[in-house]
Amino acid sequence: MSSAPIVVHRVAGAGGRRVTIRARIAGLAHSDADLVEFLRRAGLPDAWDALDDPRWVEWQGGRPHEYNADWP
Repeated sequence: MSSAPIVVHRVAGAGGRRVTIRARIAGLAHSDADLVEFLRRAGLPDAWDALDDPRWVEWQGGRPHEYNADWP
C-alpha cells in the first residue's frame, strides 16, 4: 500500500477515474486537466509536477494518464 496522499483509482466502466485526496473523494477525472484542477482546489499549486511523482500520486489499476475504458 502506498503512502501517497493522492490516489487515482482504476478506470470506471464508462470512463474516467475516481480521485481521492487523503482518503476523501475529490471527483471523477476524465483527463489530466481534471485531475490537476482537483489538486489545485485541494491546495497543491504545482499539481502538474506532482502527477508523475509516486510520493504524491498513486495510479491504481491501469496506466497513468489514461482515463478511458478499453473496450474489446
